[in-house]
Amino acid sequence: MVHGEAWTLKEFFTYPNEYIYWTIQIVMYPFMTGLVAGAFVLSSLYHVFGVKQLKGIARFSLVFSFALLPVAMLPLMLHLQQPLRGIEVMLTPHFTSAIAAFGIVFTTYGMIVASELWFVYRKHFVETALALKAKERRGPGEQFACLLFSALTMGAYDVSHEALEADERAVKKLAAAGIPVACFLHGYAGFIFGSVKANALWMTPLMPVIFICSAVVSGIALCILTYIVTMEIRKALAARRPELPSKEELKSAESQVVVMTSRYLLMFMVAAITLELLDLVFRGYTAVKSWDILRSVIYERDFVNIFVVQYGLGNLVPLVLFLVPGLTIRRAILGTALVLLGVFMMRWNVVIGGQAFSSSFSGFMHYTLPIWPDSLETFKEGLGGALLVAVIPFCLFWILNKVMPVFKETH
Repeated sequence: MVHGEAWTLKEFFTYPNEYIYWTIQIVMYPFMTGLVAGAFVLSSLYHVFGVKQLKGIARFSLVFSFALLPVAMLPLMLHLQQPLRGIEVMLTPHFTSAIAAFGIVFTTYGMIVASELWFVYRKHFVETALALKAKERRGPGEQFACLLFSALTMGAYDVSHEALEADERAVKKLAAAGIPVACFLHGYAGFIFGSVKANALWMTPLMPVIFICSAVVSGIALCILTYIVTMEIRKALAARRPELPSKEELKSAESQVVVMTSRYLLMFMVAAITLELLDLVFRGYTAVKSWDILRSVIYERDFVNIFVVQYGLGNLVPLVLFLVPGLTIRRAILGTALVLLGVFMMRWNVVIGGQAFSSSFSGFMHYTLPIWPDSLETFKEGLGGALLVAVIPFCLFWILNKVMPVFKETH
């Protein structure tokens, strides 16, 4: 069976070799890289621009961005028919291809985030390593932790005031350098789509900018949602664990952070919605040769996906929820969940919608998502593969939190 035949339904006149080749994994790819960039930008609002109200979520979003980073490559690896060749992008990066440039950008961004995390948590590494070394008797777990934290100190045990101030300066410089790299990491995904001249829906110079703005929106929304869930778990554990702050203190801190972060989410949402609508109006005004079939896709076949789900539920409803005064935690949960839905549907409409019409401009193709896989290929390109990609970052975040606690005061 030809790749794509299992999930493609054709209508009217299409060429024999036309199928939906790019499936949900290619939808997940820009979605996950957008979450990486957005989470890092949120942490940089405190480290670079000094927004003190975001201090509580800055370390949280920085560690979360690092947990999302390895998963950014996973959708491509699952989609490749020869995944063992994927490492060549990392080993032989160059700028003659947008995909090949990913190796340089991804490696640079990974080094920046890892270095920033080391400076942020260096004091914690030193204190933990010294405390474990001071114990005369250590179990196997403590022995492993001692070796791990000793290695993470990298021999830098100076935690004087001057040394910590130098760490803060290094964090600020790394965060400032990381913002354009993070934007480029996701912007080039939009560049890949925008530079495809053979596809009328993708070819627009606004595509990279739209991707970057929506990436920041999705990253901030996911950080808010995950932060709320984590704080609710901490409040449930506060009664049984005396070392945690009281339930009232956690509730007050949670509300302040969520309200302040939601303001920045609202600003980036307005920018993203404006750019998307501007692109839509521009297409209709210029009305190029392919506009007739694009209009049938946008306003007829994908009307529900675009205008009801993406713009209605994903943009308009959360915009109203965040604009109404007196933001509550429940409203924030609903709003951020709908924002993530809207950004995901934007990626879906770009990737899947861009393949919905035939190159003959006289036929259409419909993508049916494989729910219950009957082979390894339908698992990777179906709901199972997408859920696998979505769950792994949270598992990595839980592991990283054991080494770099997001709620501990580091400086």
